Amino acid sequence: MDMKRTLWLTVFAIAMAYLESAVVVYLRELYFPDGFQFPIVLAPMRIAVIELGRELATVLMLVGIAVLASRDRLESFLHFCFLFGVWDIFYYVWLKVCLNWPESLLTWDILFLLPLPWLGPVLAPVLVAVGLVVGSSILLRFRARGVPVVIPRWVWILEILAGLVVITSFVWDFRVVLETRSPGAFHWPLYGAGMVLGIVAFGVFVIRLGRRSVTSAGESLG
Repeated sequence: MDMKRTLWLTVFAIAMAYLESAVVVYLRELYFPDGFQFPIVLAPMRIAVIELGRELATVLMLVGIAVLASRDRLESFLHFCFLFGVWDIFYYVWLKVCLNWPESLLTWDILFLLPLPWLGPVLAPVLVAVGLVVGSSILLRFRARGVPVVIPRWVWILEILAGLVVITSFVWDFRVVLETRSPGAFHWPLYGAGMVLGIVAFGVFVIRLGRRSVTSAGESLG
């Protein structure tokens, strides 16, 4: 792993997280002067459309930096996962610094708005973000050591399925936002099933990749 490049990618993600949190500070000052809480106040349609565009622009900026920092599509994807994870974690770090919010990791938040509102306790997206940072770093490290990293189709299928299950847990109660109601209990079993599936599939793949790299190293020495 190129440490200089990784350092600057991390700096970019942390700085971008600050920019994102600053926008949220302004929005909350306007629409939640007494503190963010459910049921939320719906912004005017013009502001809502701008906010949707801002979220899309954020993702596109992360994609752009990932592509520019990479040599191929897999590395671009891994760098995007790394950037997204660091950005998401530090977004909440900066909100804590600026607003002393969230009160706890179980505080509910609006996570994303595209294509439907995502919501859940802060802990849920943070765990996903940690997984993205750790997983992408492991595979980037393998590549830096010269180990060929080819993700098989079964891993892609299981990871995409796991991601869809996790996203479903986030959008399950999206009407809470549209109907300005307070959320009930988060769907932890559904979320947990997606996380476990993703972690197990990735873990099996990494173990096999590690064994192949050890075998290849032994053969080259022999």
